[in-house]
Amino acid sequence: MENNERKYLNDAKIAVLCGGLSSEREVSMRSGKNVHAALQRLGYKNAEIVEVDKNISEKLTSKKYDAAYNALHGKYGEDGCIQGILEILQIPYTGSGVMASSICMNKEYTKRVLSTCPDIPLIKSVFVKKGENVHTACKNLHYPIITKPVCEGSSFGMTKVNKPEELEAAYNEAIKFNDDVLIEEFINGFFITVGVLEKDKKAFATEILEIRPKNEWYDFEAKYTKGMSDFIVPSTALSKEETQKIKDIAVKAHECAGCSGVSRIDFMVMNHKPYFLEINTSPGMTDTSDLPAQSAVMGIDYDHLVLMILNSAGLNK
Repeated sequence: MENNERKYLNDAKIAVLCGGLSSEREVSMRSGKNVHAALQRLGYKNAEIVEVDKNISEKLTSKKYDAAYNALHGKYGEDGCIQGILEILQIPYTGSGVMASSICMNKEYTKRVLSTCPDIPLIKSVFVKKGENVHTACKNLHYPIITKPVCEGSSFGMTKVNKPEELEAAYNEAIKFNDDVLIEEFINGFFITVGVLEKDKKAFATEILEIRPKNEWYDFEAKYTKGMSDFIVPSTALSKEETQKIKDIAVKAHECAGCSGVSRIDFMVMNHKPYFLEINTSPGMTDTSDLPAQSAVMGIDYDHLVLMILNSAGLNK
């Protein structure tokens, strides 16, 4: 490890924020424990796991942390809320700032922002707000479709809908998580994801990870259960030209949405065309997470990846 990559002294007090109040709490705990272990191996002996709850401001104030590593996922941790608290407390933190975090947590508003950027292919969709008639909203979509809570991760509340008769039940499942629902036409292709990292304030894409789930689509079970998905990295289904095009789109989406430090951009590919799905501003760092696997094939091991993300703290907020 090059000494100039260490932007924090090894005696810095680093809070590894994990847990939280969202449906992704358990995934976040797994990410946080892995990150903390990596920081310890890197020599940051004063790194501490901080479980985020309603008393997080008091916890952070009492310990006087030098920096925060954000390993939170989902609501309150990936949507600008924790970032706002850290801004007020003047604690440098990893990843994107308040605005980009808030935008990217909302799948609909992410699409609205990216629609202003040329050459980012978006899936045809409708945004159904609370109280609207879901059948009327979807009348111009072609089935099958996917219903998604607009501000949720890890595939919680998502359902594939094959015919109109199934729509009401799927919509009711989605609104258990959010009042508003994004409904997209189902892309019958394969799932890929691209990490975006930064070095010296310049964004670059990782290798592309192709995921072939054993389930019909990439749901929670397929994401977090070993053996339920085949991970192919670098993707073998893409040509050299297609690979470069998707990497360029990923970096463009990261920059267009105002992200910083780290993100992961998800796509579906059908008939050799990529379709943007979403931006994850706090990608998972568990044993089965995508970003560590994408980085490893580039020669960036887990500890080095953690260090790169740590170095984003305080940048571009």
